[in-house]
Amino acid sequence: MTYTIPIAVLSATLLSLGRLSSDNEILAIRSSGINIFKVIFPLLVSGLVLSLFLIIMNDRIIPKAHYASRKTLVEIGLKNPTAALEPGTFIDSFQNYVLFVYSIERNKQTKERNILNNVRIYEPQGKDKPTRTIVAKRGEFVSIPEKKTVKLKLTNGTSDEPDPNNPGEFFKLNFKTYYITLTLDNPDDKREVEKKPKDMTIKELKKQIHEYSAQAIDTAPLVTHLHQKLALAFSSFIFMLVAAPLAVITHRREKTMNFGLAFLIVIAYYLLLIGFESLSLQGYLSPAISMWMPNIIFGTIGSFLMLKLCVS
Repeated sequence: MTYTIPIAVLSATLLSLGRLSSDNEILAIRSSGINIFKVIFPLLVSGLVLSLFLIIMNDRIIPKAHYASRKTLVEIGLKNPTAALEPGTFIDSFQNYVLFVYSIERNKQTKERNILNNVRIYEPQGKDKPTRTIVAKRGEFVSIPEKKTVKLKLTNGTSDEPDPNNPGEFFKLNFKTYYITLTLDNPDDKREVEKKPKDMTIKELKKQIHEYSAQAIDTAPLVTHLHQKLALAFSSFIFMLVAAPLAVITHRREKTMNFGLAFLIVIAYYLLLIGFESLSLQGYLSPAISMWMPNIIFGTIGSFLMLKLCVS
């Protein structure tokens, strides 16, 4: 619903105002001395109300649904520790380590999803001590459930190794191949299922960001996810702002044409969202700026079209 509600708003606005414009109803309204903005204003208000509703949904309802789904999977017997490996999220299912993986591919030989791309492994050393970090371009793991461990082979990366003479300092070492043994948290215990970013409310995300920041762990993925929740919520208002003047200006009543126009706008918006999300995760742009850029770009276009329509 995070995606379908804004798309429905966009399509409905293009269809309704496009029909009014093609039937010369908009022309009749203008001829009566009524500013077209008075017709569009209630639509903008409804778009804003939907956006505020989506904030509540993205913050409360959807995370709760994600979490309930994952708990159900655990309850019906999903005990495979590799299921915890989800790209684009922090993984703390291993003792003493926090992992972050950008993407996971399927091994062509074994047909299992166990090839990791752009791996980061953080090992907190305790209070007032620097966090050990391992970064690798590629990784491959083999799960050993009976020993509750995962053997991870990393290739082409760097590792922070403690200085034997000064444990509080590290050497930066480059490696071609590096092996690490990760001990799984006990899958048979009765602890509450760990929450992932998708399962967290905004308040919980802020708390997690604060905790990771204190451990010198890069929190860009969490901050990105937080701003993405809010930016996606306001896409309903942004789509309304773009679609309303565009429907009047294009003057089309054909459903296929309006659906095609809606499709192009949606594709452009979400491609921008994906692109800026990638820039944010890679550290090229601030998450707060990156995730709001599609809204800023389309909001600027919509405001320009609205101004052009109202003064013409």
